[in-house]
Amino acid sequence: MARKQRVGFAVADAAQKTVVVRIERTVRHPLYKKTMRRRKRYLAHDEGNDCRNGDRVLIEECRPLSRRKTWRVVEILERHEVADIQPGEIAAPAIEPEQPNEPPAPAADAAAETTETPQAADSEGSA
Repeated sequence: MARKQRVGFAVADAAQKTVVVRIERTVRHPLYKKTMRRRKRYLAHDEGNDCRNGDRVLIEECRPLSRRKTWRVVEILERHEVADIQPGEIAAPAIEPEQPNEPPAPAADAAAETTETPQAADSEGSA
């Protein structure tokens, strides 16, 4: 019997000799007939640690290599292009931190002014 093969994108390559590959397929909803995308992640064995994030790879079913790893990378179909530009080469202005504004007047002075006004109005009205 032929072994299953899938094409997907490498989404994680942090582990040694292991890469996480995301396979995407389209399925029609049985009732509403809308086309949906279904994604599944497989752990695949990468003997030479050649895969990087974003690479398009062909994986093939194999015997269990660990608890979740039952696929192996057959070949890298397409390399993910990485920009060669460094952050210092970008001609963007640096963002300066804002200077704090002057603090507002103390609350005690404001409260004293508002309490004097009604008293002054009462004393003038009674005289």
